[in-house]
Amino acid sequence: MSGPPTVGSGSSADRIAQPRPHRGRKWPRGKALALTLAVVAVAASAVAGASAATTDAATHRASSLEWGSCPKEAAAPRLECATLEVPLDYARPDGRQIEMAVSRLASEKPSERRGVLFTNPGGPGAAGLSYPAVLAAFGLPKNVLDSYDLIGFDPRGAGRSSPVSCDLTPEQQERGAFPAYARTAADVTREARYARTIARQCAGSHSAWMLPHTTTANTARDMDRVRAALGERRISYLGASYGTSLGAVYATLFPKRGDRIVLDSNLGPRGYDVGAFRLVARGMEERFPEFAAFVAAHPEYGLGTTPAQVRGKFFELAKRLDEEPVGGVDGTMFRGRTLDGLYADTLWPDLAKMWQSLDQGKPIPPAAPPSAANSMAARLYVLCADTRWPTKIRDYQRDAAVDRLLYPMLGGSTANIGPCAYWPDTSQSPVKVGSRGPSNILMVQNERDPGTPLLGAKRLRWALGHRAVMVTADEGGHGVYPFGRNTCANDAVTAFLTTGVRPAHDKACATEPVG
Repeated sequence: MSGPPTVGSGSSADRIAQPRPHRGRKWPRGKALALTLAVVAVAASAVAGASAATTDAATHRASSLEWGSCPKEAAAPRLECATLEVPLDYARPDGRQIEMAVSRLASEKPSERRGVLFTNPGGPGAAGLSYPAVLAAFGLPKNVLDSYDLIGFDPRGAGRSSPVSCDLTPEQQERGAFPAYARTAADVTREARYARTIARQCAGSHSAWMLPHTTTANTARDMDRVRAALGERRISYLGASYGTSLGAVYATLFPKRGDRIVLDSNLGPRGYDVGAFRLVARGMEERFPEFAAFVAAHPEYGLGTTPAQVRGKFFELAKRLDEEPVGGVDGTMFRGRTLDGLYADTLWPDLAKMWQSLDQGKPIPPAAPPSAANSMAARLYVLCADTRWPTKIRDYQRDAAVDRLLYPMLGGSTANIGPCAYWPDTSQSPVKVGSRGPSNILMVQNERDPGTPLLGAKRLRWALGHRAVMVTADEGGHGVYPFGRNTCANDAVTAFLTTGVRPAHDKACATEPVG
């Protein structure tokens, strides 16, 4: 989601919130969840400086997109798909090419169409080919659908866009990339062996040639190639979770090619670096009290009758599962799946039932979907290539010791060592997101977001300066637009996308009653 610790395609912080009723419409809950979960890279400064020039030079020869039917996993009414070749290495734009899968949901009112709206559901590693159809089916207002052709795509390395691999075993897929909870320095040393194994598998896979090039910056450059192939001078953008980082990088690399840019549930200006990963533990602490109050109000779960008792049950279960897993679910998986369940209020009953089953020693269904192997690999390719991660075990031992005191529910995991510590050196520098460019960005953010906490959003808002205005909602959960229930925040986004008008200043939206 973005980053958040797990990396499967329905995992912690790649995922936008489950669709909820919007404007009084009622959606089938199971179908909404299934569709949403189904949808749910950075160059050296010299290359970054050259990228816009090389893209300009290539615009006249960019191939047009030939629209046709979509692959089975992305098929939806009116959704069209195409494939575009883009450079593997933008420093060598005429060199090896890779394939990028693109989708389009065209406006049904050409007379009202004002352009294209690129979309991204999060990640990294999440496919986005079907995302325009999900947005259309579950809440995007009709005047937005009339105003734009919605564009989706699988980012490089994910889904149908030259997919990458780490040769992950089923057990590794189920575990995800959520590091084990480190209670001692020895636990970090032990986890380092597992992290090194995953990194070696990625570096030894058949797609290892893509390791240096699967970055957020290159995905942003791919987006600009799609823009050129569409024949558009500028694009609008709607990105959630990790998609905020992708959008911010695009706005930095191509400031004059962005029209109306919406960043929803925001990472900090450095994307999913080690700091953002650690920040997820804070997000869980900020969000958990709302779930604890829900469980305490439902004594039938048998998990406690006060929020304090529910919190105590969390630590009891985590410790017990660390010592004796139930059906393959250990304390690490329990913590990760609890974080997943905090993304939307509508997930709480299922989360409480999961706790109840584990408390009774009953196995629960596996979390990793069939597409987890690719999404996990693509996520690692981006996370580890985008920024430089600490390489010394003692740095992670120190950070884990600090964070398990500050954020005891999750800090011992999110500060622990992961595969990025052993990633091959790609000799690249991250894109520095800043305030140079037009004032055309609207940020929206829940105050108690477990996957992309408010603190990270504030840091991005500060970095963007005059370019952005931020709307915060006094709500919990991950994802604001269009699936969230806060009409104040939703209306601000709709107004911006359809009229270009943003709030004059940063705006705070009060919480709204459920129902």
